[in-house]
Amino acid sequence: MRVLWELGEATVTDVHQALLSERGLAPTTIATMLKKMEEKGVVAHRADGRKFIYRPTVSEDQVTRGMVSDLTERLFRGDPVALVSHLIARHEIRADELSELERMIAAAKKEGKR
Repeated sequence: MRVLWELGEATVTDVHQALLSERGLAPTTIATMLKKMEEKGVVAHRADGRKFIYRPTVSEDQVTRGMVSDLTERLFRGDPVALVSHLIARHEIRADELSELERMIAAAKKEGKR
């Protein structure tokens, strides 16, 4: 998905080239993955001669929100405080990152968000 979000649209060959050094997947594996993602409705394709050109049908933000929501529900019983507590307690967070989190919390309080 990241390749499609970055490129906007791509062929199997484009995706294969983009992932080759990182993943080393065969073009047939890429084609299968794109077909499965299309069946799930997260990508669509158009034909250009014999090539299929794929494009994302969901944004990166939509996927991120859905995955974080699912993670929060499954692992933290729907408790976002537990998720954030876990991230702070179990991962190294720099002082500047904590300051940024504090700024975001203050802004959310000011806006009246939960």
